[in-house]
Amino acid sequence: MTAPVRIAAAQYPIGQPTSFAGWQGKVAIWAADALSQRAQLLVYPEYAAMELAAIDKPTASDLHASLRAVVALGPQIDAHYTDLAQKFGVTVLGGTRPHALDDGRVVNRASLYLPDGQSGHQDKIMMTRFERESWDIKGGTELRVFRTPLGMLGISTCYDIEFPMIARAQAAAGAQVILCPSCTDSLQGYHRVRIGAQARALENQIFVVQAPTVGMAPWSPALDENYGAAGVFVPPDGDSPDDGIVAIGTEGQGAWVIADVDLSRVHRWRSAGAVRPFAHWPEQYCGEKSSDLPVEIVPLD
Repeated sequence: MTAPVRIAAAQYPIGQPTSFAGWQGKVAIWAADALSQRAQLLVYPEYAAMELAAIDKPTASDLHASLRAVVALGPQIDAHYTDLAQKFGVTVLGGTRPHALDDGRVVNRASLYLPDGQSGHQDKIMMTRFERESWDIKGGTELRVFRTPLGMLGISTCYDIEFPMIARAQAAAGAQVILCPSCTDSLQGYHRVRIGAQARALENQIFVVQAPTVGMAPWSPALDENYGAAGVFVPPDGDSPDDGIVAIGTEGQGAWVIADVDLSRVHRWRSAGAVRPFAHWPEQYCGEKSSDLPVEIVPLD
């Protein structure tokens, strides 16, 4: 039996920092709080880095100018999360941020930082209507699973978790936990993501961890309203909770939601569960050929 991994999922309140140093302090205080609860893996939400747009007041209220401002801060954001992971000896999924590719396209990038200084990233695949129609954020084109000392981790950012084939490919490539940073501007949006997270946990017999932004930020056209609760979800089978909810926060409140995750349970669910959806997945194609999406295994162990 492997030792459980303690995961901290943030219900992260969007603030209005007045300086980059002020933002660094906030993120570090949050990390220290998780560390005081002995967390080993910290999960910050989707677009959490966009609160940095508040630093430049003339552009903060402009959707596209604020995007460019945060893109420009990308290297500094990466450096801060890298430093936190090394300083505290924890693995950190940093708050996602807009990132400009060499061809000029902007993607929504989630980066994973390890205590030894290594890192990897997963770009969000599926864009919401707001991202594609108003913000001109582009979808990523590659799926990854990260092999880390804590276990095999996949990342499905917000809307991605509503599409079964993405999580299926990550699980088939070995992911034991899928991290789902999210940012939703309505309770309906939050529940769409949460329902998707629970469905992916059920189908793939794995852990799914959701971490949302919370609170109101009327100064920001990108993050003006934020609803959600962090949660850790599993298939409702065997010794799991009857509703598949290992931990859940109180909607709208800034807090860490902490759960101890025993990754050996993934094998037990799949081999000895009351049902075996992960193994039986191909049968739904009624004899037709099916194949999972390609996934790159990124070694960070």
